[in-house]
Amino acid sequence: MLQQAFLSDQAAPANPVPQQALLTDDSAAILRFAVEALKAGVAAALVTLVAIRGGAARALGAQMVVREDGLYCGFVSGGCVEAAVAHEAMAVIACGRDRQVMYGEGSPWFDIVLPCGGGITLSIHKLRGARPLLDMLNLLEQRQPAGLRYFPQSQRLQSDASLIRTGWHNDFFATGYRPCTRTIVFGRSIEAQVTASLAQAAGYDVHLCEALDPQAAGQIDAHTAVLLLWHDLNRELPVLQAALTARPFYIGALGSQRTHARRVQKLSELGWRDTDIARIKAPIGLFPKARDASSLALSVLADVAAARLSLAEDG
Repeated sequence: MLQQAFLSDQAAPANPVPQQALLTDDSAAILRFAVEALKAGVAAALVTLVAIRGGAARALGAQMVVREDGLYCGFVSGGCVEAAVAHEAMAVIACGRDRQVMYGEGSPWFDIVLPCGGGITLSIHKLRGARPLLDMLNLLEQRQPAGLRYFPQSQRLQSDASLIRTGWHNDFFATGYRPCTRTIVFGRSIEAQVTASLAQAAGYDVHLCEALDPQAAGQIDAHTAVLLLWHDLNRELPVLQAALTARPFYIGALGSQRTHARRVQKLSELGWRDTDIARIKAPIGLFPKARDASSLALSVLADVAAARLSLAEDG
């Protein structure tokens, strides 16, 4: 929750100075910041990165929210332009007319240079209500993908109860959102504990399990990474079969290539097809031969993050 001071309904100073309220680039947290401001009677604007020229520190669709009192959160660059953007957003809130601004290459602001050498275009929309944001946040809480459509001609924001590719679609710009990455770590080992701790620090929805139970099986969805960090093939087989049935975006299992060969043989004997078994990443992780728990945890979660990013880029 935001600090109570940030939600104060006291009158804002005549010329508020932009101040970062929350240090986050999590999409849901940024939009909740906007919802809480609107509920408190504080006007706010949504800033969206809608075009990139050359290189950029953030991906298309990156967002920040700016309140009329100058408090803001989110990032649309590497931190180079956010304060300047907040000033622009406060001007939009004051006049009530949405606008686009450019920074870096092609921008009239010669004194604001992006270190990456490229240029970005930002759309600044004064929020007229919280309903589109609430609809989208509710879908994400239900583990469903969602999106926002922004129509610059009518200065209108609309929620979208489907997975939509981020970018321009004829007369509107769409921003797609996916539920928080869930990691279910199976194992009773130091590797499992360290991996779960690191995943928690990365902001994932983490579940550490010693064995498969109905609750754990029911939590596996398309936005889940299933990580098997046992040293016991017999114990992991029920989990593997449940994961293969549920089709999470990532399945990884600990063990050498020889161990995986035995795993493949057992799954084949149980009737699983080669194409299904090929979905299991084994040996688990991005780089091979991680021998200590910390290195293994880094290797595993880097691989999970890469798989998640690839999925997002594929739409």
